[in-house]
Amino acid sequence: MNVRLIFILLWLPLASLAQGFAGLGSGAEGFKLPETNPTFQFPSDDGSHPDFRIEWWYLTANLQDADGRDYGLQWTLFRTALAPEDFEGWSSPQLWMGHAAVTTPDEHFVAERLARGGIGQAGVTADPFEAWIDEWTFSGLDSGAVLRAAGPNFAYDMAMYAIGPRVLHGAAGYSVKSADGQASYYFSQPFFKIEGTLQLPLGDVSVAGEAWLDREWSSKPLGSDQTGWDWFSLSFDDGSKLMGFLLRGDSVFTQATLIDEEGTPVAYPDGAFTAEPIKQSQVAGRDVPTTWRVMLPDAGIDVVVTALNTQSWMDTSIPYWEGPVRVTGSHTGRGYLEMTGYE
Repeated sequence: MNVRLIFILLWLPLASLAQGFAGLGSGAEGFKLPETNPTFQFPSDDGSHPDFRIEWWYLTANLQDADGRDYGLQWTLFRTALAPEDFEGWSSPQLWMGHAAVTTPDEHFVAERLARGGIGQAGVTADPFEAWIDEWTFSGLDSGAVLRAAGPNFAYDMAMYAIGPRVLHGAAGYSVKSADGQASYYFSQPFFKIEGTLQLPLGDVSVAGEAWLDREWSSKPLGSDQTGWDWFSLSFDDGSKLMGFLLRGDSVFTQATLIDEEGTPVAYPDGAFTAEPIKQSQVAGRDVPTTWRVMLPDAGIDVVVTALNTQSWMDTSIPYWEGPVRVTGSHTGRGYLEMTGYE
């Protein structure tokens, strides 16, 4: 039995759709749960929180080459725990999964890494910050970071630095995910400048652009009926940014954060943000919405969000759609879209 199969067998009990998408609505017995009025401490909260069941470091980037051609990049590290303790060595209950991708208008390159905790194969340290799984690394943060990953037919080596603050979502970082009150701790660093080299089958490409890091942890962030989401992170040309999500279950639940160019957030409650599919595409044998109308009427936002490459399917252990988008309408810009639960 290979390592990949062992990992999937361990993960599958957490990933039952009967308990929310990817197991995110299943029981959290023994684990900590997010509490209202959190206080974040940096750099320690850049690191791992093993008392919580689920956590991720999720970076996406919108890039352009010297000719103005658009690209997208993803570097993601997921942690999940089988038990609310942490031990060194093979007794560690921590499981790690990494996803990397590069998207062009014509191609989408994807790779996955799977690891056990406790043996040095994957992990996160807070100070100095470093996240890694196998040879993939994300080291450094605000004043300067290096991002590297490689997979079949692609690789990248990028440098980043932040030009704005971290942003807390929801109520000071306490982000509600359902009408029943499931929640997570959630903040972002959406102000990275990024540049470097993409290694692609036709040769190396020098690119530059903007990157967005999402940090989130919880033990039961979804309701058991919530089987997927549509998650938008949009950077407008006027310097403002919008994070908005739509969680699909017995009913639809939405939240949004509008961020001004200085990094000041305004949180919007359920129902204020709407996202309506305009166009579907056949992707990996299923219909997936790849053009959306996104609205936040209270802020005068009414935009059309269009996939750069409709075939941005992440064919990983838990599959989903993730790719760069273009924004037109009341605001123009670029961003990223993640869609799960389209089986």
